Amino acid sequence: MKQTLVIGSTVADVIVNVPSIPSTGEDVNILSQHIQLGGCAYNVAHILTLTKTPHTLCSPVGSGVYGDFVAAELKSFGIPCFVRLDVPNGCCYCVVEAYGERSFMSYHGAEYVFSKQWMNSIDFTEVDSVYICGLEIEEPTGKEIVDFLEEHPDLTIYFAPGPRIQYLNKDLLTRIFHLHPIVHLNRQEVCSFTSISDPESASQYLHNITKNNVIVTLGEQGALVSEQETIYTVPGFSTKVIDTIGAGDSHIGSVIAYLKQDIPLKEAVFRANRLAAAVVGTKGANLSKADYQKACDCFVSMAQY
Repeated sequence: MKQTLVIGSTVADVIVNVPSIPSTGEDVNILSQHIQLGGCAYNVAHILTLTKTPHTLCSPVGSGVYGDFVAAELKSFGIPCFVRLDVPNGCCYCVVEAYGERSFMSYHGAEYVFSKQWMNSIDFTEVDSVYICGLEIEEPTGKEIVDFLEEHPDLTIYFAPGPRIQYLNKDLLTRIFHLHPIVHLNRQEVCSFTSISDPESASQYLHNITKNNVIVTLGEQGALVSEQETIYTVPGFSTKVIDTIGAGDSHIGSVIAYLKQDIPLKEAVFRANRLAAAVVGTKGANLSKADYQKACDCFVSMAQY
């Protein structure tokens, strides 16, 4: 099995649990706080690690207290720093309300930059796909990511632009769409971007642009898939929501992993729904090996569901 390049950020997530987000001028006592490794690319890579999917985490690590934290955490997991920069790392403040929904406040640093030169040491005969996130495309070095993709048109692109999709440079976004990526969004993101209130119509609209599959997550309702000329819903799984951090990242990471095992898209999304449900049922963005195995033990095929 060839490997997937996972381009994007590895971040220090500062998670603050609150009863509810305070209004302007209000004081609240938080319920708890902790810091852990996160970031879209890292969360995707974590799922690829759990599923034993070959990959390289192409994530820069900066300096300062947050850069040192990220480097130390990666080392503890046996993951080398892809590149270390003498530029301060940022962090992400994840505010989680009592019912599990999260809001992000990000301070971007070295973890969101990119250079094509970093990829020179990669043996592309052993690579068949690449994951990218919208946050890095929004940065001043986002053009270098798109240039890199255009120089390797044979790679399958998994593009998870996230809620910032409508703020991306239109020219860069058009260039990415011309490379026919598999696009992964949630209901709110695809409807906001297309200005179409119905997610099914919105996904079909996007499919007509990219000429490739579009996956729209629907929470516990599952996911909507626009594949070739068909649109279908893949059922989800109910769970007690602890927090929703990393659910989307885990979902697209799972889809990548199972597609690379030659599992059909509908079944891959079904399994991804199960793992994403497990993620929202645990604290933080990443499943432990035990929780991952527990979720896998519950797998049934679409045909049996």
